Amino acid sequence: MAVEKFIPIVDEQQAEAEPIDERLAAFTSPCEGNEPYALMVLGDSMLPEFGDGDIIVIYPNNPVTHGCYVVAHHDDEYTFRQFIVDGEQYYLKALNEAYPAVEVPGVEVVKGVIVQKKPRGGGRKSIKRYE
Repeated sequence: MAVEKFIPIVDEQQAEAEPIDERLAAFTSPCEGNEPYALMVLGDSMLPEFGDGDIIVIYPNNPVTHGCYVVAHHDDEYTFRQFIVDGEQYYLKALNEAYPAVEVPGVEVVKGVIVQKKPRGGGRKSIKRYE
């Protein structure tokens, strides 16, 4: 029997309210465990590739490699950046040069790898995949 995969996408008001979809009741949080999840990009730090309002899909257990886009937890906050390996040093780099790169201890800060984006207002044909 096939298992239905469900990626919940909710706005801030829905996230604070009771689950509307009964499939959400199975999660203690929408981003639980090893399941993929979706987030909305906020701000301009990842321009020009990712704009404010784009939806990104994250896989928590995908391999982390130099140059991949990641969600990371560093300095008690989550951030969306490009993961850079330079010799034995690791960085979280914004694509917008107005934001500085931040050195991190290693791959353990990465909480998921971006595998797909859908631009704000874009249709199915505008979906871009990242491998």
